[in-house]
This record gives sequence, C-alpha cells and structure tokens, in this order.
Amino acid sequence: MLERLAATEKKYKELQEELMRPEVLNNVQKTRELSIELAALEEVVMAYRAYQKTLQSIEDTKEMLKDDELKEMAKEELTNLEETKHQQEQQLEVLLIPKDPNDTKNVIVEIRGAAGGDEANIFAGDLFRMYTRYAERQNFKVEVISAEEGVAGGFSQIEFMVKGTGAYSKLKYESGSHRVQRVPVTESNGRLQTSTATVLVMPEAEDVNIEIDPKDLRIDIYRSSGCGGQGVNTTDSAVRITHLPTNTVVTCQNERSQIQNKEQAMKVLKARLYEAELRRQEEELGNKRRSKIGTGDRAEKIRTYNYPQNRVTDHRIGFTTNNLDRVMNGQLDEIIEALIMEDQRRKLAGEEQ
Repeated sequence: MLERLAATEKKYKELQEELMRPEVLNNVQKTRELSIELAALEEVVMAYRAYQKTLQSIEDTKEMLKDDELKEMAKEELTNLEETKHQQEQQLEVLLIPKDPNDTKNVIVEIRGAAGGDEANIFAGDLFRMYTRYAERQNFKVEVISAEEGVAGGFSQIEFMVKGTGAYSKLKYESGSHRVQRVPVTESNGRLQTSTATVLVMPEAEDVNIEIDPKDLRIDIYRSSGCGGQGVNTTDSAVRITHLPTNTVVTCQNERSQIQNKEQAMKVLKARLYEAELRRQEEELGNKRRSKIGTGDRAEKIRTYNYPQNRVTDHRIGFTTNNLDRVMNGQLDEIIEALIMEDQRRKLAGEEQ
C-alpha cells in the first residue's frame, strides 16, 4: 500500500509541475484534462501526507518514553496516535480502490412504468419526484429530455438528465426494477397491490467516449404531443433518431426548437451506445463491473417500497429503513451511503474486480 501511495504522490507532483509549463497553460483543453487528473489524486495525496505526519509523531512520541517525566503523558499520546494511524490506514485502503472513470459524470436516467398498469405509471412519477428532490438536495440540476404521461398520472416513460459533479457516483446504484406495495388510488376496493417501475441510469457519454457516423442515423421530425408549454405543440419540433446498426431509437420533444430536441436526443443516444459498449467489453473480459450492487440489469429487482409499513428495503444488501415517507421526499442519502459502503467492502475483500 505504501508503495502505491508514494507512486501516487509522485504522479501528483509531476502533474503540478506540468500544469505550470507555459505551453500547457496556453492550451485550454490540456489544462482542463490535467486539472481533472490532478483533482482525482488530491484526496489520496492529502490523506497520505496526513498519515506520514502521524507516523512521524509516533516515532517522536516513542522517544519521549525515554524521559521519566514525560513517560506517562507519552503513553497516553501514543495510544491516541496508534488509533489515528489505524483509522487513516482504513481510509487509505478505501481511497486506493480503483475509481470508476464515469463517477464524476452527469447521468441520464430513464424510468418506465412496468407491471401494474396505471399504478405502475403513477409509481414511475413518484420515483421521478424522489430523484428530483434528491438531486436538489445534492445541488444537482435536473433537465427533462422526454416524457410520456400516463393516463391516470405519472409517466409511462420519462428520461431526464441529472447534471452535477459526482452524479453518476451517487445514482449508478439505482438501475433495476423498483417494486411498490400499496393501495392504489385507482383501486376502489382498497386492496393492496404490487406494481413495478424500472430505472436505467447511464453516464453521459462525451465525444471522446463514442463516435457516431451520421450515415448510420435516421432522423424523423414530427409534431410534439402532450404537455410541453405554450408553443411547443404548434410546430414540427419533436425529434426521433434511429441508430440503424443497433436499431436504437430515442426521442425528444420537450424543447421548443427542433435543434434543441435533436441535441438532447443525441445525448441520450450516445449514452445508450456507450452503455452498450461498456457491457460488451465487460462480457469479453469476463469482468463483472456490474456486481450484485448497482449498475445492474433493469430487470433485476433491487428495492421494495412498502407504504402500509412505511418501509423501504434494498434487497441487494439486505438494508431496511422505516422512513419511506422521507425517502420518497428525496432523502436517499442513508440508502445510497449504505450501498457505497458495501460496494467498497466487497472490493476490499476481493469479491469484485
């Protein structure tokens, strides 16, 4: 571990020196790339330097043990320092876990009403509000890309982008099938019903991630439908893009102009193709990045929201909280932190690659 930390600090110093070179400072793109790389190492380096100070303090305190007058105080101080050292070593082990290169990215989220008819669509709307409120608490920005409203409320499908540094690191665990148990407002007999909605979380794909040949695209323009604000439904501004080699279809009709809708639809298309490419690479390498925790298939049942008992259970880690009302109001921190901690534990134990 110490060798890896020393190498990380060396790389950090080299990046700092490179950023000071005039030819780099005059290159905006290069400066941005190096600054991002430097920022990614900073937390590890700062923790390593704090750990080195603790080691030095331990050595200095051991010298104090030789002094009869300072011996008792030194013993107490040494006990505290050893505890600090242990905590810092645990922190460093976590920090040295290889980072997901997508963690800092914005995300595109798709929610679909699945089993349960109207109630599934209503639940999809509830999940959208939950993520929107969570994003607000994290100072992330939410932009709706495309939405198909359900007849009784909610959405049969909604796609939206969450913008903010680290959005993917927080929301990547949300992909999968979410199940709700409650008495639907559409149920006249007051019977408990189980419905599902599926969630897919994709990192925003930058131009460097994936290239799309314009010849592989079929772009259709049509008139927007449904709610969208005054003027949206009066022009042919909605866009449907089909990626012919993969038959991937994306649509966007929420913006006022055809150009804006095309731009948003292309973001979704790139994210879908990037996600498909990640899956293909992992299958070839036999590297199960999608472990039992997070970023799994949208068909995997990951969580149950039980309204009568005000309970939320995440089945992947056996985590339960009796604060469903708070969770649905965007207070997802407890669940997401539990998922992150378990993910780190499994990686440290060598259960995941």
